[in-house]
Amino acid sequence: MRIAIGSDHAGYPLKSHLVAWLTGQGHEIDDRGTHDTEAVDYPPVCADVAGEVADGRAERGIVLGGSGQGEQLAANKVTGVRAGLCHCLYTARLARAHNDTNVLAMGARVVGTGLAEEITSTWLTTPFEGDRHQRRVDQLTALDRGESLTS
Repeated sequence: MRIAIGSDHAGYPLKSHLVAWLTGQGHEIDDRGTHDTEAVDYPPVCADVAGEVADGRAERGIVLGGSGQGEQLAANKVTGVRAGLCHCLYTARLARAHNDTNVLAMGARVVGTGLAEEITSTWLTTPFEGDRHQRRVDQLTALDRGESLTS
């Protein structure tokens, strides 16, 4: 799988670990930065990763920061992206199975490297369940297009 990955300075050590680990798993990794622990703003990095996914140059994306919260928010501003903040295996599985997320956000100050590997593996291998969940994903896509929803 081709995966775009990016982080801010707080997420850089975890990103470096995941790049090596994912490469070892046979994935093609597009490291979009940052490339050290020098302070950097996360929105441009996350928008870049999300853009790679939205434009089809990457099948999935991963964004990392201190908490992952801002990174998720930034990625979700890109049309066509559904980013999920996952700090446990349960949220990683549901992010894929129910929401068909295409970008994973994690906080390097929240999860350690071992758990991050498990979350990433779960997220990458869990299929979208479709059926009743597809209707909701379609509604998210409609919101992306600026359409209003009726309850």
